[in-house]
Amino acid sequence: MVTQAKPNLSKLTREEKVQLLELLQEKARRKARRKLYDYAPYPRQIDFHNEGAHYRERLFRAGNQLGKTWSSAYEIAMHLTGDYPEWWGGRRWDRAVVGWALGESMESTRDTLQRLVLGRPGEWGTGTIPGDRIVGTPKRAQGIADAVDSVAVRHKSGGLSRLYFKSYEKGRSKLQGETLDFAALDEEPPLDIYTETLTRTNATGGIVWITFTPLKGMSEVVRLFLQAPTAARKDVNMTIDDVGHYTAEKKAEIIASYPEHEREARAKGIPTLGSGRIFPVADSLISVDPFPLPDLWPRIAGMDFGWDHPSAAAWLAWDRDENTIYVYDAMRVRESTPAEQAPTIKSKGDWIPMAWPHDGLQHEKGSGEQLAEQYRAQGVAMLHENAKFPEGHSPDGQGRVSRTSVEAGLIAMLDGFYANDPARYEQQRVNTGEDKPLRIKVFSNLTDWFDEFRLYHRKDGKVVKLQDDLMAATRYAFMMLRYAATPPKPKAGQLVRRRRGSSWV
Repeated sequence: MVTQAKPNLSKLTREEKVQLLELLQEKARRKARRKLYDYAPYPRQIDFHNEGAHYRERLFRAGNQLGKTWSSAYEIAMHLTGDYPEWWGGRRWDRAVVGWALGESMESTRDTLQRLVLGRPGEWGTGTIPGDRIVGTPKRAQGIADAVDSVAVRHKSGGLSRLYFKSYEKGRSKLQGETLDFAALDEEPPLDIYTETLTRTNATGGIVWITFTPLKGMSEVVRLFLQAPTAARKDVNMTIDDVGHYTAEKKAEIIASYPEHEREARAKGIPTLGSGRIFPVADSLISVDPFPLPDLWPRIAGMDFGWDHPSAAAWLAWDRDENTIYVYDAMRVRESTPAEQAPTIKSKGDWIPMAWPHDGLQHEKGSGEQLAEQYRAQGVAMLHENAKFPEGHSPDGQGRVSRTSVEAGLIAMLDGFYANDPARYEQQRVNTGEDKPLRIKVFSNLTDWFDEFRLYHRKDGKVVKLQDDLMAATRYAFMMLRYAATPPKPKAGQLVRRRRGSSWV
């Protein structure tokens, strides 16, 4: 690699220094007008963009100042210009497009999406849209200082894309009539504004996305994505732990600066959840980097059956020496049959016992066959009975709670999560008399698992049975931990499949 030597400024004449300064200023000017090509997103931002290929509706739910609006501004520029990076797996257009950028008011639209997409007034072309792709001068909006109504952008196909800036405050009627390819909403919109905007893309099969921090709690729009998911609707969550532009010390300082009741929303994009989270535990307390699992550690998996809501499975490994359970793998899939799921399940170890809920005893209407039997017929190692605590086990210590009790399972799991805190661990040792109380840790790469974990909550004291598929699967495996097994010993001459990283070899 050849490196360019830095000039020795002390040997330059005054004229040469002036010329060098002018060159550096011109280089900085050109770089500022080509921000699009320097975009280096975090993994969760990439996830958000790439989901656009599969879902018409996306919510990018994130904490404050983590980069969610920048993500929106970059995607806007990519669609307008047709310039997509090599890593891009999201929606593409090979023609000029029409889009909207919306905010709560024209002032807030001007100060956020307009500024990030175009640059500041007098500096048009220093935003995410490259300066040389802006055609003419952006059209000014009436009545709002420095606000832009629309801008024309040259698409790589040669056509002319157009972006219009809008606001929620003018109401639904002002958003009618247009046909769009995409719309980007910054900050949470009223439900009627969102549905009207989505309607503008119906004719084109276009896409709509929202970026915001959910400070309004479980509002109508949040519920739409979190509690009424569809095959066209996707929620992506990014927390302060997912970004790298803050040090660990700075992250802690930022979180501590927020009022306690706003911390989860402002730092992790987690809305206020009814009566509260079921597992009010920080990700960092239970998260561990993935590592190869010893064959001597027994494994077990749990499954939650689904169709309209996803089927889900979670895999657990038990370090008996340290009495620590590791949730090391997970699967969640919608509208998939046992025959379709079985190859994936068995690829993670066809010998691993699979726990399942009581509804596995129900008969499927089409075939008349029990759900559990359908998986068993596909070679999945379903346990002989549905998930329950062992005989004689008294979850409440008084024998009044059922062996299949959801609450008993949740309390036991919460104890396992809390035990990762040294102070709580010592307290549990005192309370239980156990030398090593059970701890539960989770591999940090299980994004879908952590998404559910953060949102698992109660309303009016009852567990909300939405977006809880992986939590239920984990609980079933946990309840049947006594059936965890190690890999079978191979016969003479038989190849052995062993765990290496996140795959079997």
